[in-house]
Amino acid sequence: MSDEEHQFESKADAGASKTYPQQAGTIRKNGYLVIKGRPCKVVEVSTSKTGKHGHAKCHFVAIDIFNGKKLEDIVPSSHNCDVPHVNRTDYQLIDISEDGFVSLLTENGGTKDDLRLPTDESLLTQIEDSFAEGKDLIVSVMSAMGEEQICGLKDIGPK
Repeated sequence: MSDEEHQFESKADAGASKTYPQQAGTIRKNGYLVIKGRPCKVVEVSTSKTGKHGHAKCHFVAIDIFNGKKLEDIVPSSHNCDVPHVNRTDYQLIDISEDGFVSLLTENGGTKDDLRLPTDESLLTQIEDSFAEGKDLIVSVMSAMGEEQICGLKDIGPK
């Protein structure tokens, strides 16, 4: 054999998949599902009876977790669907730049500067107003399938 040491480049996600398979019949309301390549939250599930050709079908109505668009899909209940790995992380808000990006403090003391302010108007004004008042804010960031977006806000008091 060889005595050489092999060097491997480490990646942050360790090569993990962005989705995992789950049988369509086991996906419930408020679960997550990939429809047309977009991570979605299921708002309605209806199952049809088996027909002449044998497969019960699941009809999913879901809302894209990042842009709020409504999507629908019909899948045989015995088939697998892709389910996104959805993570929620809390960060402390440090600064808001003029070009719409936020500066966040991570748990290990570093900063995260690659996130835009949310497109949701009410959340956007809530963040901007509270930050202008000088409050200490914790923002919740939802990430799935390589996308990230601010989805919530907590006030932890004045600075």
